[in-house]
Amino acid sequence: MISEKDWYETIPFADGITLIHEPWMPFFFRCNMWHIRGRDRDLLVDTGLGAFPLRRNVPILNERPVLCVSSHTHFDHIGMTAEFEERLVHPLEADILADPRNDATLFEYYAHDGRDAELFIAPPEGWDAQSYSIKPAPATGLLEHGQRIDLGDRSFEVLHTPGHSPGHISLWEEATGTLIAQDVIYDGALVTDCDGADMADYRRSMKMLSEYQPRIVHGGHFPSFGAVRFHQLIAEFLHEAG
Repeated sequence: MISEKDWYETIPFADGITLIHEPWMPFFFRCNMWHIRGRDRDLLVDTGLGAFPLRRNVPILNERPVLCVSSHTHFDHIGMTAEFEERLVHPLEADILADPRNDATLFEYYAHDGRDAELFIAPPEGWDAQSYSIKPAPATGLLEHGQRIDLGDRSFEVLHTPGHSPGHISLWEEATGTLIAQDVIYDGALVTDCDGADMADYRRSMKMLSEYQPRIVHGGHFPSFGAVRFHQLIAEFLHEAG
């Protein structure tokens, strides 16, 4: 079993962006949390499984004010959102963030009969799937398509990208060509059949994203990638979706 002090890892990227992740989970379940340094405040996109406190174990989250954005409300993305004072989410996901029951966050399937074993390469110390629950984290603000998140010296545009979930959002920084796509697109098997997923919405989101030319794409799972792979993935998805 993995101790609390060893559960998280931080990996710096360019443009003041740091990956925070839980390396003892396989890529498919391992949420990529993105910390973005701003002049006036920092931004954190998603908060992982929540097996252990996040802020206590990741020092960069305690250096400055942090605005926490939830891309959507599946259990592997909102585990520690309640630790943050400022919490933003799309209106269609706000009810779940405020009342994150296991059935609403998709954890119910893993809560019994040892199915949670597939979540881990090595489990966290003291883990008990049957007692796992996410603390309510009512949104302090809502994000709609086209809004901007201002960090002082940099600005991210909110993109409503439903399909994987009704209120899924991605963030686009035109100045650096950075797309924080989370679960709408990553370089792995996309989940299109979970509760709340909608293929018609997914196709519309992919067609909208195809108009962008990102320099780098940071997904919610699996490694980051560039523009060529981004457009390959979109083309493959739209071809298979029909």
